[in-house]
Amino acid sequence: MASRLRKFGVTAAGIAIGAALSTYALQHKDAPQYQVQMEEMQRVRRKRTLPPRSEQIRVLQSGEEYDVLIIGGGATGAGCALDAVTRGLKTALVEADDFASGTSSRSTKLIHGGVRYLQKAILGLDIEQYRMVKEALHERASMLRSAPHLTRPLPIMLPVYTWWQIPYFWVGIKAYDFVAGDRNVKSSYYLSREDALELFPMLRGDKLCGAIVYYDGQQDDARMNLAVALTAARHGAAITNHVEVLELLKRKDEAGKEVLCGAKVRDNISKKEWTIKAKCVINATGPFTDSIRKMDNPTVKEICCPSSGVHIVLPGYYSPQQMGLLDPDTSDGRVIFFLPWLNGTIAGTTDSPCDVTRTPTPTEDEIQFILSEIKNYLNKDVDVRRGDVLSAWSGIRPLVSDPNKEDTQSLARNHIVHVSDSKLVTIAGGKWTTFRAMAEHTIDAAIKACNLKPERGCVTDGLWIEGAQGWTPTMYIRLVQDLGLEVEVAKHLAISYGDRAFAVAKLATLTGKRWPIIGKKLHPEFPYIDAEVRYGIREYACTCVDMISRRLRLSFLNVQAAIEALPMIADIMAEELKWSKDEKERQIKSCEHFLQTQMGHQANRTLKEKVPINLSKPEVDMYVKRFETIDKEKKGYVSITDIKRAMKSFGDAEVTGEELHDILKEIDTNMNGQVELEEYLQMMSAIKSGFVSHSRFAAVAEQEEIRKEQERLKKQITIERSGGGL
Repeated sequence: MASRLRKFGVTAAGIAIGAALSTYALQHKDAPQYQVQMEEMQRVRRKRTLPPRSEQIRVLQSGEEYDVLIIGGGATGAGCALDAVTRGLKTALVEADDFASGTSSRSTKLIHGGVRYLQKAILGLDIEQYRMVKEALHERASMLRSAPHLTRPLPIMLPVYTWWQIPYFWVGIKAYDFVAGDRNVKSSYYLSREDALELFPMLRGDKLCGAIVYYDGQQDDARMNLAVALTAARHGAAITNHVEVLELLKRKDEAGKEVLCGAKVRDNISKKEWTIKAKCVINATGPFTDSIRKMDNPTVKEICCPSSGVHIVLPGYYSPQQMGLLDPDTSDGRVIFFLPWLNGTIAGTTDSPCDVTRTPTPTEDEIQFILSEIKNYLNKDVDVRRGDVLSAWSGIRPLVSDPNKEDTQSLARNHIVHVSDSKLVTIAGGKWTTFRAMAEHTIDAAIKACNLKPERGCVTDGLWIEGAQGWTPTMYIRLVQDLGLEVEVAKHLAISYGDRAFAVAKLATLTGKRWPIIGKKLHPEFPYIDAEVRYGIREYACTCVDMISRRLRLSFLNVQAAIEALPMIADIMAEELKWSKDEKERQIKSCEHFLQTQMGHQANRTLKEKVPINLSKPEVDMYVKRFETIDKEKKGYVSITDIKRAMKSFGDAEVTGEELHDILKEIDTNMNGQVELEEYLQMMSAIKSGFVSHSRFAAVAEQEEIRKEQERLKKQITIERSGGGL
C-alpha cells in the first residue's frame, strides 16, 4: 500500500506541475495569433448557393487548371478543401464513393483530446504526445464553436471501484481540464457513490466507491463531414462524390523533373472519364493512402497499418441520455466507451489489425467482446442480450509509419504530412477531432511544395460551417409553430441541418392529419421524414446507401428499421432522380447487401440461426399450439395470408403488404416465403437465450392464441347461461 501511495504522489505531482508549466507557455503563445485569425475569418463569407452535382461535374470537366486537387472526401479531405478555398486557392475535390463513406462515418462520435494520452505523455515525458493532446483540445473547442447544431458537450463518467484510485483519477482528469485552459468545455467533478448511481442508475453499485465526471464533445460524424464539404462548395470549391481517380498525370518542370499535374478520373454514376488539371495533388484517402502513393511511385513502401474498430448500437435504455461512461481498463487492456447518441447507446471500440477494404464488416467475436465488457459495469436489472444489438459497424483506423523518418517501424501517434519527389502531398494518420489542424498543415505544405499563391492565411479555426450561422438551441420551436411539424421531428431537423432546417421542412408533404400538418415519417419509430430524402439529393446523395447511412443515420441506429424504410426511400429517390424500374431494383438490392454485410444485419441473422433449440417440453407444447392457431388450414407452415388474417382479427386492419413481408422476413430463415414450425421454435429459443430481443411474429402468435381462448370462454359462458333457465 505504501509503494502504491508513493507512486500516486509522484504521478499526481508530475501531472500537475508538467501540465501547469507547459499549458501556461502554450496558451500565452497562441493568444495573439488566435485574435488575428478571428479578425481575418470575419472577412470570409459564403459566396454562393449550393450548385447541383451535375453543375459540379460540368465545372470539373471544363479543362480549367486548379491550384489544388484533393483526392478523398472524408473528414480530412473535406477539411483540406475548405481550408484551401477559403485561402483563395482554386480548389477541386473528388471522392470515389460518398462523402464520409469510410472511417469518417464510423467513429465513436467523440470530439476529444485523448485523456489517456495525457497520462502517458507526462509520465513518459513524451512532448510529442503532450502536443498531440494540446492540439486536440484546441480543436475540440473549435469544432464545438464551428458547428453548435451538430456538436454538444457530453459528460463522461469514470466509475471507481478502488478507494485509492479516486484521488489518482481526479488529479489526472483535472490535469486534462488544465491543459485545455480557457478552451475547456466544462470542469470535471467528483461524485459520491449515491450521486453516481442517481445520475447513472444502470451502473453496477456493489463495491462502487465513487466516480469522476469529465467533459468531451460529441458529434454526428457523417453529417459533420458532409457539412464541411458543403461549406467548401458554397465558398467556391468544385467537389463531387462517386468520382474515382484512375491515374495520376505528370509533366516535366523547368529542371526536367517529373511532377504531378493532375489526374484522370471516372464518374462511377455516368461512367464518363476525363482529366482534371492541377498545380498540386493532395492524397487524403485515409486507409487507401498507399494505393494513391503507388499510383505516383509503384516502388514506394507501404506506410498504412490498418486497424479495425467495431462499434455496436444498443437501445437508449442502456444509458442515461445525458451521461456517457468510460471503462479505462478492460479485460485485455483496451478502452471501451459507452455513450448516448441519437436516442440510442453506442458501445465500442475494438482495435484489431485488419486488411484495407471498402466493405469492412463487424465480426461476431468483436461484438461479443464489447457485450461481455459492458456486463461488467451494468447492474443485474440490465440483462445485456445479444438480441439488443440494433446495428454494428467496423471502421478502419489508418495508423501510419512516418515516411519522413528513417525509423519506419514505429507508428505515428499523430498525423504526418509527406511530399514525394513528384510533389504528391500526402496527409495520413491523425483522428477526427484534429481534422481541421491536419488540413491546415497539409495546405501549408502544399503551398510551399508547389509554389501556390493564396490570397490569405488559414481562416478555418472557428469558421461557421453549413447550418451553424443562424442556428439557436430553441430554433426548433419556430419549425413547430410556423410549419406544423411534430416536436420530435423539428428537434431532429434543427440539430441535423441547423439553419437549413427550414429549407428541408419546406419540401415536406402534407400528412392529411390535424397534427402534425407536414412531414411523413419514413419509419414510425424515428423522426426522419420524406423531405429529408428530397433534400439529401440536393446534398449530393446518389444512391440509397448514401441516403440511408450518411444523409440519414438510420442504418447506424437500427439496421432492421433501415430495411423497413428502404422501399419508401427508394421510391422518393427514383422519383427525384428519374430512375427506371430496373435501376430502382438495383439500388434496393445494393442497399440491402450493404445493410446485411456492413451494418451487422447478416451477423445478427446468422447467429440467430445457429442458436440451439433449448425449450422445455411445456414450452414446445405451448408454441406448437400457438403455431397451429395461426395455421388454421393445417398446412404445416404459416403464409403472408395467415399473418394478415390473424392481425385483422385483433383490429390491426391497416397493416400494409410491406409490413407483412417484413414480419415474415425476420423469422423466415430459409427465405422460402413461409414460416415452418422449426423456424418458429428456433426464433422462440433465440428470444429465450437473449440472442434476439423480440419478434413481431411471436407477438402475433401470442395475441391470436389469447383471442382464441377468449372466444372459447365466451362461448362456454353463453352455453352455461342458456342452460340455467333463469
